[in-house]
Amino acid sequence: MCLGIPGRLLSRFDLHGQPMGRVDFGGVVKAICLAYVPEIAVGEYTIVHVGFAIAVVDEQSAMASLELFRQMGLLEEELGPESVG
Repeated sequence: MCLGIPGRLLSRFDLHGQPMGRVDFGGVVKAICLAYVPEIAVGEYTIVHVGFAIAVVDEQSAMASLELFRQMGLLEEELGPESVG
């Protein structure tokens, strides 16, 4: 399954001309492409699908989604076993 998982942007960087960011998914941090949401600021939340940030969302929506995914056991499936906890 490939879900859009919410995460918080920790930092931005450039990789070969592409805007990238370090995104925290409740303890799991991954490098994500920001090309589709160039307006996102550090500290904001985004929905990430297959390595791309695709939308900016508010913190309340992001936290609610993360909790629901945790309860359903989907975070481990999407992010790996280090995401459970």
